[in-house]
Amino acid sequence: MAKLGLGRLVAATAGLGMALALGACSAGDGASATPSGTSTATEIGPTDLPSAPTPTPTPIPVSTSLDGVSATGGFGDTPVLTVPTPWAIDTTRTLVLVPGTGVTCDGNGLTQVNYYGVNARTGDMFDESYSNGSPVTFDLSQGMIAGFIKAIQNQKEGTRLIAAIPGADGYDSSGGNANAGIDIGDTLVFVIDIVRCEISQPTGDTVTPTDPSLPTVGGTATAPTLSIPSSSTPPTSLVIQPLIKGPGAAVQASDFVKVNYAEYIWANGQLVRQTFGFTPLTGQLSSTIQGWQTGLVGQTVGSRLMLVVPPDQSYPQGDPSLNIPSGSTMVYLIDIMYAAQS
Repeated sequence: MAKLGLGRLVAATAGLGMALALGACSAGDGASATPSGTSTATEIGPTDLPSAPTPTPTPIPVSTSLDGVSATGGFGDTPVLTVPTPWAIDTTRTLVLVPGTGVTCDGNGLTQVNYYGVNARTGDMFDESYSNGSPVTFDLSQGMIAGFIKAIQNQKEGTRLIAAIPGADGYDSSGGNANAGIDIGDTLVFVIDIVRCEISQPTGDTVTPTDPSLPTVGGTATAPTLSIPSSSTPPTSLVIQPLIKGPGAAVQASDFVKVNYAEYIWANGQLVRQTFGFTPLTGQLSSTIQGWQTGLVGQTVGSRLMLVVPPDQSYPQGDPSLNIPSGSTMVYLIDIMYAAQS
């Protein structure tokens, strides 16, 4: 069965064309002929042929529950998915098989999953990711079918679930997906393992700093501010101060990350730049300054933290383009929104 290709659960269309030309000749009884000696011929067109009745497809009963649908295997294992085909569901429904404990997925950003999909009309598997040996990363805001997004929204990292998706939340609006053997009206049934997902703002337990010499944080969750004590001497070593401890996976040195951050100069309290209210920063953690590479490793998705970074781990020579003088200690507010192996 043809796969959708790299897990892209997006709409696709295909069409078939057929032409039929029929012709026959009749020379009569052979006793008459035209003056030129050529025989007459009668054209027979398609309208002269009896039309075959169009078969009426047998309607598939529509279920209002996931009774009869099951899957075996633990989180991360290739599942054995059982669907009582031909079968259909009334609306997108989910059944949690293994509850997760990580961050709750917003359902509108980066999400890393393994999945196994079956067409409930035919019982055929049409796409899966387990055989690749690694999960697939989607941006749920980029053309995903509605049912897949609904199934992941408000689920936690580490969850394995079954999702049954009717055609209305699948490929009906695209006329089905002929390449995958999906017709209009087909219900799709997935097993989904949610490996990683993105959050839009920090979530978790608040951590109160005990060092009064550190900068203080104000503002709101989505628009934080930072105030640096004018009389305080900056620390000479890296300070990692969690402010909110998120429930997500711990950041690894080789991770691709997505963060919101604000950057300040300790000496004058100047805000250099920030992404709060703008586009978050994405990229490999290994491409950031040394203070981030050290300070973010081991912190969890959903966390907000403050980093106080000495000059030798930020901008040893300063940065004239950002008006950062040489020898500047830098202070960062960072929200960890997503982290995963790329």
